[in-house]
Amino acid sequence: MNLKTIRQIFKDTDFIHTSGTPEETRVAEYLADKCRAMGVEAKLETFPVEMASVDSAVLLADRKAVPCKGYKCCGSGTVEAELLYLPNTDPASLAKVQGKIVLLDTGVGYFLYQDLLKNGAVGFITYDGNVRYPDSDIDQKELRNAVSQGKKILGVSVNAKEAVKLVKNGVKRVSITVEQEEYSGESHNVIAELPGERDEWVALTAHLDTTPLSRGSWDNMSGCVGLLEMMEALKDQPHRYGLRFIFCGSEERGLLGSKAYVAAHENELDKIALNINLDMIGSVMGRFIARVSAEDALVQYLRYFGAEMGFGIAPRQGVYSSDSTPFADKGVPALSFARIAPPSQATIHNRYDTPEVLSAEQLRKDAAFMTEFARRMADAAVCPVKREIPEKVRKELDEYMNRKRKEE
Repeated sequence: MNLKTIRQIFKDTDFIHTSGTPEETRVAEYLADKCRAMGVEAKLETFPVEMASVDSAVLLADRKAVPCKGYKCCGSGTVEAELLYLPNTDPASLAKVQGKIVLLDTGVGYFLYQDLLKNGAVGFITYDGNVRYPDSDIDQKELRNAVSQGKKILGVSVNAKEAVKLVKNGVKRVSITVEQEEYSGESHNVIAELPGERDEWVALTAHLDTTPLSRGSWDNMSGCVGLLEMMEALKDQPHRYGLRFIFCGSEERGLLGSKAYVAAHENELDKIALNINLDMIGSVMGRFIARVSAEDALVQYLRYFGAEMGFGIAPRQGVYSSDSTPFADKGVPALSFARIAPPSQATIHNRYDTPEVLSAEQLRKDAAFMTEFARRMADAAVCPVKREIPEKVRKELDEYMNRKRKEE
């Protein structure tokens, strides 16, 4: 694709498109049409997602209203209690949460939430943003079912500036009221294939959804455009391994699209030799990385390959919080590519993730490197990456998937 086409794609998708919404479906259909325009058939695969519509949310701090948004899927009702700021989550700190509404510096992950329930917390407050940002945006957060396991307490999100006030002003009591409708919705993966000589595949993934505050240019329309660039470069050449392009929905809500894909296609995963995931490439500034959920030999290969191509890359073994992880968790060797910019240059999950942080020229350079890597894997007589997940990576997967608590 030329630079004009790349820039037009970013312009066409420059709007918020969160999981399960008509806007997300619009982007999925748009990407499928882009595949078809290249002569590559594409289809949408539907999967269910939990949805909620928050009708109202009120946070009162010592009877004064504080701007907030209610957590989706946290239930409905009202709770009032003493406020406890909880900067630490060690056993001594958790022992103080009985009957309290807690203000957290972090998000609400599985083990922390279960600790809060076990120790008797009755509600929670989280915050987002930055006290130095000019905006007062409040993110629309969600209590994921994988976290709550059906045991819900009310929660709200506030802006970072308001969180500071709660602590600085010594607020004693707070009340939370949330009213919402919870229901089942639909999200979509887009699947397009370039068959090879054998019925084995290299799967290439990138997520197509955004978070509620973000237009998602860097995270992750850049990865989707990267897949389209790779598709165009590889579509007219024969390969031993087929190339399967998967644009994943609902990644931002816990990798739901890639989890749905590996669940729906579990009996076919033994035919996927490797997963290559693209998440955040093409930023004006930043270093290119690879996170390898596979044998260390692939880390070393990427180092050599980068030197051969004259392309700077920082690869290491581990788990990346993106759509490569469900593949690795099912035993498919996987890696994620990303160009990570300094926080002063580009940020995600907020209003500042726009086309302005990207360079179409840099994106094409990133895509060219990944295309050549994918070509070598797809043209190999036998894919050289061992089909095994090292113990170190399996341990990280257990922690990421909340099967084991992360060791401090």
